[in-house]
Amino acid sequence: MVWTAWLLPARAQQSAPAPAAAPAKPKPKPETKPATTAPKPAAPAAASGGAQPKLLGQYGIWGAYTASPGGKKVCFVLAKPGSSETNPPNRPRNPVYMFISTRPADKPPVTNEVSLVIGYPFKAGTEATAQIGTTNFALYTQQDGAWIKNATEEAKMVDAMRGSDNAVVKGISAKGTQSTDTFSLKGVSQALDRASQECK
Repeated sequence: MVWTAWLLPARAQQSAPAPAAAPAKPKPKPETKPATTAPKPAAPAAASGGAQPKLLGQYGIWGAYTASPGGKKVCFVLAKPGSSETNPPNRPRNPVYMFISTRPADKPPVTNEVSLVIGYPFKAGTEATAQIGTTNFALYTQQDGAWIKNATEEAKMVDAMRGSDNAVVKGISAKGTQSTDTFSLKGVSQALDRASQECK
């Protein structure tokens, strides 16, 4: 599955394009320290060490999974949006996913890191936004990925997701297309709880 590449640390994803077989250097997120973590894999098989992620449980649209890329255990939940719109309408996109990942083997350990695969390359230098309830969170963008811009707000964002009905993510593609993706948050608390049991 394409999204297995996203089991690796977000900061490792935020790097310049590289040849398929060559690892890219990690690039730090804004307002975070540089990470000394694994590079982005060339293929899904590389991300999961050849092993497919194991489904722990399905809660509404949210699946809880575990995998061991490179022998390091990772737990994550993911969902596809219930609705997606583009302006202009009906622009083609790859599948869209939201992930919340926990990597206890990282130094320091990572808990509930939110990331998105948005299905198109973002316009360079732009931010995306995630509205959860009445709160807006700025998202750092790189290629087709997005992560919370201010890492100190990550726990607040996850708490907001646990207490809200929907998350609405908006962004702008490299071609100027505006996108709006709406994720139901029903079941996200149960999925996160199941994933955290697996990666204590």
